[in-house]
Amino acid sequence: MPQIGIADLPLHPGSAPRWLFGRMVKLSQGIIEVLVEEFGTAEVLRRISDPFWFQAFSCVLGFDWHSSGTTTVTCGAVKEALKKQELGLFVAGGKGRTSRRTPKEIESIAEKFDMAETTKENLIYSSRMSAKVDSAAVQDQHSLYHHAFFFTTEGEWAVVQQGMNEERGYARRYHWSSEHVRDFVIEPHDAILGNRVERALDMTSNLSESCRKTSLDLMKDHPKKLSNLIKSLRHPNQRSLSHWTGEKEPMTVLSMPRNINWETAKRAYDWQPRNYEELLSIKGVGPSTVRALALISELIYGEKACWEDPVKYTFTVGGKDGVPYPVDRKAMDQSTQILKRGIEEARLGREERIDSLKRLRTFVPSAISDFS
Repeated sequence: MPQIGIADLPLHPGSAPRWLFGRMVKLSQGIIEVLVEEFGTAEVLRRISDPFWFQAFSCVLGFDWHSSGTTTVTCGAVKEALKKQELGLFVAGGKGRTSRRTPKEIESIAEKFDMAETTKENLIYSSRMSAKVDSAAVQDQHSLYHHAFFFTTEGEWAVVQQGMNEERGYARRYHWSSEHVRDFVIEPHDAILGNRVERALDMTSNLSESCRKTSLDLMKDHPKKLSNLIKSLRHPNQRSLSHWTGEKEPMTVLSMPRNINWETAKRAYDWQPRNYEELLSIKGVGPSTVRALALISELIYGEKACWEDPVKYTFTVGGKDGVPYPVDRKAMDQSTQILKRGIEEARLGREERIDSLKRLRTFVPSAISDFS
């Protein structure tokens, strides 16, 4: 991505008006059908995982340019739109409780379309691990509350999920793509967008590689050793790192979490995970365990984790709250009709399809343009 900066996504209470959401569903249905027809389902996933394209897409649909609902409402509209089409492209999950039904929704769709068992299992694993990483391996003061999993019958996928900082009232969005993920715990994101925080534990950073290895070794040791190390670091006379490093500016004291799931520690010891991804995938390994392992690795063994906030992308566009202008309902309806006619014409032949797409670009340039 050529652009770097910060995106503010403040919490906007309430829900999208029914008149708007219905139009968003229809318009997104037309846009996605055109994209699949012209470029294929893989390209749709590629664009969904692109933060700039997703933001532009949301604004083409008429939603806020800087709202937390930019993520949740847009994903919800696309999910509804794809239910009415048979394009080989699907969305599972959503906001709140709906996000916890993601595995069952994936399984249901996989069975309906006779997908291979291994493909189904890989999709469920990818959904679960992307959520696990952004709730435990990346601790950036935002709690996940939305998880949208886009996927195809071929097993390709993209994730758009969002966390909320309740104290500040700001959201943070995380983009993933199966095309770019080589390892779930090593720089897996296509993008992270939101309001920057001063301090965040990022165990997915390349800078955390040694800390990940030490954390893994710690969990493969007997849990009693881990317990003794934690107790030693809770000594009332514990000093900050600045005392030992000689830093002129005082460093933040790295306080040890008090709640560790010792049953999970015993399970990890019995399993002996081969790598950090396997460790993170163990049920019960959550933020407290990850943080404790990272702090022990740093304070005792000198293997530092990355404490820099990974957020890095920005954009500026407009939306439904009147910034930079109010939603034009009539224009949205006309655009939807034009898209439908364009789709019909696009199926007539290659020459006709090119002409149709040229006309479509006049009305929805952000949705049709190549953002690669």
